[in-house]
Amino acid sequence: MAKKDSGTPSWKKNHPSTLLSNSVEKTERAVKQAMSHPEEIAVEHAFNSVEHAENALHNAEERQEHLDMVEQNKEKLEELKEHLHDVQEHLRDEE
Repeated sequence: MAKKDSGTPSWKKNHPSTLLSNSVEKTERAVKQAMSHPEEIAVEHAFNSVEHAENALHNAEERQEHLDMVEQNKEKLEELKEHLHDVQEHLRDEE
């Protein structure tokens, strides 16, 4: 039986630092997919995930809460962006 939704959003789901962590995790999955299957659609999906994570980062930085976690996610996002640019360069070289 499904749990009834109270209609009140959970603070855990909507907290900017949690949204950032979730966005970075999703971006990591998308980048890994693009790295293992370097196709245009996978790279595009990964770039969309990066954009979403960057928006979440901006929101989390504005709130100035859990700054250590925000900084860790920021570093991880930068690392993922580097990997994604490498994949994009590899795709361009194949054309």
